[in-house]
Amino acid sequence: MAEVLGSAAALLSRTSPDLPVVLIRPHVLRRRAQGVVAAFPGRVLYAVKCNDDERVLRALHEGGIRAFDVASIGEVRRIRALFGTDVEIAFMHPVKPAAAVAEAYHRHGVRRFALDHVSELEKIVAVTGGARDLELVVRLAVANDGALLALSGKFGAEPEEAVALLRRARPHVRRLGLTFHVGSQCLDPGAFARAIHLAGEVAAAAGGIEHLDVGGGFPARYVGDEPPFEAFVAVVREAVGHGIGAVDLACEPGRLLVADGVSVLVRVEQRRGRRLYLNDGIYGSLAELKWLGPRFPLARVRPEGIDRRAELGYDLFGPTCDSVDSMPGPHWLPADVAAGDWIEVGMAGAYTRTLATRFNGLGEARVVEVADEPWYLVDPAPPVTTEMAAA
Repeated sequence: MAEVLGSAAALLSRTSPDLPVVLIRPHVLRRRAQGVVAAFPGRVLYAVKCNDDERVLRALHEGGIRAFDVASIGEVRRIRALFGTDVEIAFMHPVKPAAAVAEAYHRHGVRRFALDHVSELEKIVAVTGGARDLELVVRLAVANDGALLALSGKFGAEPEEAVALLRRARPHVRRLGLTFHVGSQCLDPGAFARAIHLAGEVAAAAGGIEHLDVGGGFPARYVGDEPPFEAFVAVVREAVGHGIGAVDLACEPGRLLVADGVSVLVRVEQRRGRRLYLNDGIYGSLAELKWLGPRFPLARVRPEGIDRRAELGYDLFGPTCDSVDSMPGPHWLPADVAAGDWIEVGMAGAYTRTLATRFNGLGEARVVEVADEPWYLVDPAPPVTTEMAAA
């Protein structure tokens, strides 16, 4: 069994790490999963691409996650190896190699596949041998106006094309559905209402569907002004009730489930005024500090405890020789931060280690479990009560 430490400060009181340290808090991940599963009126699929660390996956499973959204045959194999047939796998990448579809269907029992083009439909039908137990889900193109990271440029069928795909897929399926993605870190619950309304129009024109997957995009609460998950659930309930009728619902949260269960401990290698040069950066665990910007909670950590003073805004730079490896601020920290100090980056569970590379021979990190209640939580999810679980 892996050693569990009390906190980042406890780690530093025992050792001076040479590498960045990823701190996983399984109890936070379990609690968050319990809350999301209890709140959503349908199936919750975890988006494996967001964080595929085995400790993270097991904690989510212990918290009640029994379905996984995968994007590759590698992720299919990983989930089956960890959980066997205890879980459902949905292969939701709209463009898949034929060999991956065949292996997923014939060897791993995957039945749900996403698509957004007629060639993908033909591929799935061909490699599954004209199977009649497929659950095909057409990805619909929707606006990403309310998201910090738009995902609308690569995938998604336009409404008329989606109608044609649904009609063409109908003879080959056991269940037919629609899905969409409103964009990552969506801050507008109304985006889901608009997407569901469009999905309802497409479904009606195609003769109906059995399944609606409202995708991901539910925000983690980095700064506290992001709408809570419950606000999105209320909008989804109302929109489905008024716009699409009786369908089985699913969602695919990634960031929402894992962001607050992981933090990253990084060391300041050099200070130049308001510039801090760190031993990790965008090619390691901190890519989102560039793509989402300076919204991550930071604190200095010493063996004696956490220093959360936010006195000066800094620009951060990673350890590689690439000038792109920068994280413009202001990232708020104590005014007297110096070389050798350790900084804990909170809310770092999403798209951190999964995006890490070995560029410049860097990118390694130590991974440990810690048992403390994170200092950075905006809204720690309460333990699920019997009444919540039954609701």
